[in-house]
Amino acid sequence: MCILLTGATGFVGSQLLQQLANDSTFKLRAAVRNKTVNLPVGVPACRIGEIDAHTDWCEALFDCKTVVHTAARAHIMNDSNQESLSEFRRINVEGTLNLAHQAIDARVERFIFISSIKVNGEGETNRIYRFDDPAAPEDDYGLSKWEAEQGLKTLCSKSSMELVIIRPPLIYGPGVKGNLALLCKVIDKGLPLPLGSIKNQRDMLSLNNLIDLIKTCIQHPAAAGQVFLCCDHEPVSTPQLIKMMASGRGKNVRLWPIPVSVLSLVASSVGRQALLKRLSSDFRVDIKHTMDTLDWIPPFSVAESMCWAFTKKL
Repeated sequence: MCILLTGATGFVGSQLLQQLANDSTFKLRAAVRNKTVNLPVGVPACRIGEIDAHTDWCEALFDCKTVVHTAARAHIMNDSNQESLSEFRRINVEGTLNLAHQAIDARVERFIFISSIKVNGEGETNRIYRFDDPAAPEDDYGLSKWEAEQGLKTLCSKSSMELVIIRPPLIYGPGVKGNLALLCKVIDKGLPLPLGSIKNQRDMLSLNNLIDLIKTCIQHPAAAGQVFLCCDHEPVSTPQLIKMMASGRGKNVRLWPIPVSVLSLVASSVGRQALLKRLSSDFRVDIKHTMDTLDWIPPFSVAESMCWAFTKKL
């Protein structure tokens, strides 16, 4: 089975590439922007340049039976680009649908699209997201992923190519960026964190668990035509998360029990309400449909995944 992997040098794609390359079941081809990148031995690279409505995928798709599309314009915190939505659409919608069109012409059998839980929303108290919930994206990134999903469903409904959609929540692993990277810096500096009173529950996803799910979706017959939500098998609170991150880095961490009401006032005064919401609110994901359909259970615990993800490299 020949698999085309897009985004092969990205956060998800690079780890997925390594693990698939170590499995003799799969024959891989990596779509990259620059052929000079280092890839595992035996994995050919196809340079495709920028991903948009005009990308030529012909060489990359030749003789491939499966596409795993991880390439995307990622969610960017505090994006100042005034054309943010149009840029998300150019890459995440138009670029994805162009690839799907050409995949259908190349007789690809299965298209696995890595979407985002942001299609469901940003998290609400006392609500657990399900695979069949109405879409409710709240930002440009989530909207672009939703529009790509809808376009893919329309294309695949008119062809024999099977579509699999995976919507992960916040993914963590070696090299993670964003708020988790900032937390690592604070932990490394030994600075105290005023988050000891937070009692939330958030579902996150180890990159290792996501990769295991993708590998399952490549091969499992029941994956065709499905939307899968995914997360680790147990949620964590923000204080638990920080303690596990600190443990992985061999650090002690001080968590001050400042009331959330006080934190909210401070966050409002400095324009950081969105950050505090992410740190203090619940975010729950129901993966029963994924587990039942694929007979799949996340194989890695949160504790071992955190150790793998945040151990400080010497």
